[in-house]
Amino acid sequence: MTTLVPRLWNDMTEWFEQDVMPHSSVMRLEDQITDRQYTVRAELPGVDPDKDVQVSVDHGVLTIHAERREEKQTKHRSEFRYGVAERSVRLPANADAEKVKAAYDNGILEITIPLKAAESTAKRVPIAKT
Repeated sequence: MTTLVPRLWNDMTEWFEQDVMPHSSVMRLEDQITDRQYTVRAELPGVDPDKDVQVSVDHGVLTIHAERREEKQTKHRSEFRYGVAERSVRLPANADAEKVKAAYDNGILEITIPLKAAESTAKRVPIAKT
């Protein structure tokens, strides 16, 4: 019976192990804006960007959607985990939504959006003489 206790304890400790992103619906973001571009970086470790991640821009809003499914088989049990994480951010008014680029490297999704030169939206209103 004493040999059973250590094995059970090892199996139980696996239940408490958790990774930050792969199994939760939290997606960490950071953003940075300069005169020329707006950059959003998302922490998405262990996903396949070709299958699990979608990036879209619609009406001035950038949306990152990540979906994951994982199955794990150990000696005494099997376990599956799945989840969806989605975050949206409003783009700056002068963002060029037609030239958005995304790249994935070492668990970080980086999206760059070039910014157009700020145009004056002020309109001169003619004054009529009465």
